[in-house]
Amino acid sequence: MKYTVITGASSGIGFETALAFAARGKNLILAARRTEELEKLKAKVADVNATLDVVIRSVDLSVSTNVHEFYDSLKDYEIETWINNAGFGNFASVGEQNLNKIESMLHLNIEALTILSSHYVRDYANVEGTQIINISSGGGYKVIADAVTYCATKFYVSAFTEGLGQELIENGAAMRAKVLAPAATETEFAQRSFGIDGFDYAGALPKFHTAAQMAGFLLDLYDNDKIVGIVNGVTYEFELRDPIFTYVSKVRD
Repeated sequence: MKYTVITGASSGIGFETALAFAARGKNLILAARRTEELEKLKAKVADVNATLDVVIRSVDLSVSTNVHEFYDSLKDYEIETWINNAGFGNFASVGEQNLNKIESMLHLNIEALTILSSHYVRDYANVEGTQIINISSGGGYKVIADAVTYCATKFYVSAFTEGLGQELIENGAAMRAKVLAPAATETEFAQRSFGIDGFDYAGALPKFHTAAQMAGFLLDLYDNDKIVGIVNGVTYEFELRDPIFTYVSKVRD
């Protein structure tokens, strides 16, 4: 029995991606901090397809020791797709940002994603049909005012995943690695970034996508051979692209 792992599954893109993969008959391993929300998602998945096996893991991946323990807890499952969606943002100037929050963001957006990606590649790189999809951002390709540190974490995600994708191809591996870069998406992102109770996307932004739309774009990327799936920040159209960052291949004799 094969499984799709989705981190940050309790809301937003992760939540809707779980439902989208369930509609395709995929068994799921869903991870997030909030057990109650994961249980709600599990019930919704059952409404989509009651035959699926859904495993939930309540874990805070911003804590380094939890990351390794989480991966080790899945050793008995055969994983065909790994989606690193867990992450959060921050809006504040560098000199005024809350460093406790920034430390957690760095741990989650960069460290946890790298560790989980590395474990998965190490175990599954040569397994046919496997994929890893890491969620970056439009802010992973341009720097946004008052979100400098957040954008820097997503530049890392974009560069790391594009490089991994090309490295796997260069090494003749069966696995494929891809990066999804959303623009503004109606999720809990703004609430957590600004530290507020609610955010009216329709009232504040001229254009945005719903989380369900982004899950659909993720499936488009999943089905395609391209490494990058990115929302055009001007037109808000979804584009499947070759790698954007320069990759220098190995020098061979």
